[in-house]
Amino acid sequence: MPPIARSVAPVRRMAPLVREAVEPFRTVEQAWFWTMAALRARHEGASRSGGGMVRRPCEPDDIIKCLDQVFRARGIDAAHARVLRIWGERQVGPDASRAAENGAAVLWEEAMERLGWVLRVKGIVA
Repeated sequence: MPPIARSVAPVRRMAPLVREAVEPFRTVEQAWFWTMAALRARHEGASRSGGGMVRRPCEPDDIIKCLDQVFRARGIDAAHARVLRIWGERQVGPDASRAAENGAAVLWEEAMERLGWVLRVKGIVA
């Protein structure tokens, strides 16, 4: 008696599951400047922020949500947010040693400290 032929589907090889390493930001300033650059790129027509060399633990909108959380809890006010926007667009923080930037530097440091706490809790900043 001949062997029974079975219909066997070919074995498909699955690609190995590769997880890219996620690297949190080293500083709150680094996270903020990255966010502002990504928002600017989006405004200028970029479709996604994923074009960087390093995979981050969040999207720019996540950092904005954290900022909103601090704002709603009254950790920062409109003056802080204004300084963050202006200096974030410049991609450099205000210099406290310059008289014209001293007030902005105080607000910047307060905002970085208060935003930093939330970003650290969420694992966005190491």
